[in-house]
Amino acid sequence: TYTNLNRLVSQVISSLTASLRFDGALNVDVTEFQTNLVPYPRIHFMLSSYAPVISAEKAYHEQLSVAEITNSAFEPSSMMAKCDPRHGKYMACCLMYRGDVVPKDVNAAVATIKTKRTIQFVDWCPTGFKCGINYQPPTVVPGGDLAKVQRAVCMISNSTSVAEVFSRIDHKFDLMYAKRAFVHWYVGEGMEEGEFSEAREDLAALEKDYEEVG
Repeated sequence: TYTNLNRLVSQVISSLTASLRFDGALNVDVTEFQTNLVPYPRIHFMLSSYAPVISAEKAYHEQLSVAEITNSAFEPSSMMAKCDPRHGKYMACCLMYRGDVVPKDVNAAVATIKTKRTIQFVDWCPTGFKCGINYQPPTVVPGGDLAKVQRAVCMISNSTSVAEVFSRIDHKFDLMYAKRAFVHWYVGEGMEEGEFSEAREDLAALEKDYEEVG
C-alpha cells in the first residue's frame, strides 16, 4: 500500500538528514553529497537503497552485522528505483549508517565490497566511498510493518544503471505519444507540441551520457 511505501521512503529521508539532527562519529553534511557524488553537472541522478528491510512479523532476534547490511544495500532488492546496479558501474557511493556501528566494522565492510566481482566501478575515477556514522538507531512507527533494528544503512550512489529508469520512461512516453494521449490537455494550457519532442530528445541524450561515462 501507499502507507507501506511512504514509511519506507521516510526511513531513507530520515537517514539522509540524521547527521543534521543527531550526534555521530562521522557526520555527513548534505552539501557533501553533491561534492562527492556528482562528477559532471548532467550526471546528477542518484540511486538510493536502504537495508535491512525486515517485516515486523518476520523480525528475528539476532541482529544483522554491519557487513551484512552493507552487502544488502548493494542488492537490487534494496534499491528504491527499479534498476539492476549489477548491469552498470558505480561512480561514487555514500553510505550512511545508523545505530550500533563503529568505524572499524565499516572499513572492513567497504574493503570487502571493493573485492566483489558483481560490484563494478568506473575506471576513470578513484573508488570513492563516503561514509557517515550516526549513533541514533532507526525509529519505526509503533504497530507498523517494519521491524525495529539496532543498525541500518542508507546508500546514495551514482550509478550508470539509472539509465535503465530513463529507458523505461522513454518507452512508455513513446507508446503514449504515438497516440497523442493527454497531449491536448497540455496544448490547451499553452504548451507547444514541439516541447514534448525536445524533452524526449533530452532524455535520450541523458541516457547516452550515462552509457558514455560507464
